[in-house]
Amino acid sequence: MTGADLYGELRPRAFAIAYRMLGSVSEAEDVVQEAFLRMHQTLERDEEIASPRAYVATLVTRLAIDELRSARARRERYVGEWLPEPLVGRPSPDPTPAEQAETADSLSLAFLVLLENLTPPQRAAFLLREVFEYPYAEVAEVIGSDVDSTRHLVAKARRHVRERRPRHAASRQQREALAQRFLAAAGQGDLRALESLLARDVSLHVDGGGKVPAQRRPVHGRSRVARTLAAGVPMLMRRGVRVEAGVVNGQPGLVAVDAQDRLVGIMALDVVDGEILAIHSVANPDKLGGAGTV
Repeated sequence: MTGADLYGELRPRAFAIAYRMLGSVSEAEDVVQEAFLRMHQTLERDEEIASPRAYVATLVTRLAIDELRSARARRERYVGEWLPEPLVGRPSPDPTPAEQAETADSLSLAFLVLLENLTPPQRAAFLLREVFEYPYAEVAEVIGSDVDSTRHLVAKARRHVRERRPRHAASRQQREALAQRFLAAAGQGDLRALESLLARDVSLHVDGGGKVPAQRRPVHGRSRVARTLAAGVPMLMRRGVRVEAGVVNGQPGLVAVDAQDRLVGIMALDVVDGEILAIHSVANPDKLGGAGTV
């Protein structure tokens, strides 16, 4: 198999791991490129690679751990609330079971935000085991640990995620229907309709990165979030911004585009138990230029 063939076959999984580790398209791309460069250099030296798939996954994970450690320091200096860089696009019309698994809840912005509170090794172990279903022995080898320690890392991370997402998520059809109702209510500034769609403890998170006007702290509670949306979305539309239903990180959400069809913002809806539990909105232009196709 040629280098180009290997790249085409292994890149999707490599990017999937790197993006979930880092929550950044640009940083994930850099990590993937570096991993394949190192593999190419190894092959150029005529060194044998028993399993290119395992080799690339190991390189990507270890590079992502290092990158995440340095990124944490940068995020502490970030202006306002930091949110992951979104992926915007349409999923495959007929996804395979593997594609469905890779674009399930593990890709949502709400899930990626939860992972931010894990240490880099915890995040790596949890993703490899729980999302990508690697055996514990293989996960341990990738992160440079023993099996018992790896099981402990995964168990601790699993508890963290479950404690913060104890309710049942909705199906794609339910999310799409709710997103359409939310779009209509927000566009009309219909406060009562918005409140009927929001959970009592809903939270609104906005990432402007200091580049565009945006609240710097989350807004909590049904009434406050509804009022914020009922005022903000119609104001955008009066300024010529179109707000449309779209797909954000594999989940139904809203996409805002200007008169030149340029992406100016996204809104991801976290739907749980038939209500919107959290809204993550990214308006920082630095995070929108690289929005790719899920």
